[in-house]
Amino acid sequence: MKLRQNVTHFAARKALEMPGVGEMVHEKLVDVHVSVFGGWADDEHTDERIPHLEAFFDASTEMYLAALQAGYEEAVAREMTHIVATFDFYNHGWAEMMEFPPEEVDAHYERHREFFEAHDITVEDPLGEFAPEGGLPDAPATPERLDDGEFPHAEGGFADDVYVEGDDGETHQGSAEEPEHVDVEDAPGAN
Repeated sequence: MKLRQNVTHFAARKALEMPGVGEMVHEKLVDVHVSVFGGWADDEHTDERIPHLEAFFDASTEMYLAALQAGYEEAVAREMTHIVATFDFYNHGWAEMMEFPPEEVDAHYERHREFFEAHDITVEDPLGEFAPEGGLPDAPATPERLDDGEFPHAEGGFADDVYVEGDDGETHQGSAEEPEHVDVEDAPGAN
């Protein structure tokens, strides 16, 4: 999968593990993801998906933190959260919100099988043990959208590794190195 990576991502990583500020950053990351992916939803479906997306991204942020604590690089841990989100979108037929095409679903799962299996994550159950108690709020599915073949935000060809686009616009295979000096104040929601 192709992701952007800059100092903000490293600051968020650092901030999430800090008492107090971690909760604020967690909340802001959920808001940012709901805003982005909710914005990708067809206008007629946005409002009905918001509660589902809020709960999903709250849980996937916990998954991200668990992956970091297990030693995964920042971009890889974040990529896993985007992958499970696309699994959820795929399961609901939310084609316009998917970040990679349906034919790459299995390849993305296989790349992270070890982490996914350790946490009971499957394509059909994309949050596994990170799912909120009682499950996610329901949101109507649009399975017919998968048959339409329109995936405006899906970028194929990146199923073999994480690809990172830096601030310079260049795309590199693998996670970028963490900068020596990361200021937690650069994290979304930290101030």
